Amino acid sequence: MIELHGVSKTVQSGGDPLTIVHPLDLEIPTGQLLSIVGPSASGKSTLLGLIAGLDMPTTGSIMVNGTDITSLNEDRLAEFRGRTVGFVFQFFHLMPSLTAFENILVPLEIIGKSNPQARARDLMSEVGLTGRSHHYPSQLSGGEQQRVAIARALANTPPVLLADEPTGNLDSATGRSIIDLLVDVNRRHGTTVVLVTHDNELAAQTDATLVMRDGRTEKRQAAPTTSGRR
Repeated sequence: MIELHGVSKTVQSGGDPLTIVHPLDLEIPTGQLLSIVGPSASGKSTLLGLIAGLDMPTTGSIMVNGTDITSLNEDRLAEFRGRTVGFVFQFFHLMPSLTAFENILVPLEIIGKSNPQARARDLMSEVGLTGRSHHYPSQLSGGEQQRVAIARALANTPPVLLADEPTGNLDSATGRSIIDLLVDVNRRHGTTVVLVTHDNELAAQTDATLVMRDGRTEKRQAAPTTSGRR
């Protein structure tokens, strides 16, 4: 369960306060697949970063799986993120000098995962890239790079997976394959998945949609039953 209580974010812009996220309350049940949609500069990515603990709110508290992440110091917050949250970025952020396999293996070694090579191989298989293990990011398509990034985010088997515009740099067909992969992760592992997207068609595949505009939540709606996911 992810719970936000009175959460807002204000920064200084040219000496004046600028509120990016106005105070909001939100509950995301365990195992839900939630999309956050809205125009550019509506506060979507900022909200996702707050949930991830990558940024701290100006007001309010954020509970993730029973832990108030707004009360943690930097060390404990980093430990919590490493154990609880996987994050997928729009621009992949793979290490160019490492192969696809190594990009997944290194984080596993850092967290001290037992038998990391076997886990990395399983993850490569899960995202459909078994035959691309020894290719470098420059040798992979955008969709393949994003699959590696998703596998890396799943390395520590996090109960929460956050994705910021995971299809933003991909063509529509490749983007749908990435969304299908995230849906599969959610369904097979019961992972809570929150994704930011501009694509309403992709958002329609999720359990619920949070619509943001000018830092405010406009509405939250259940995904249509005609989406074919049920």
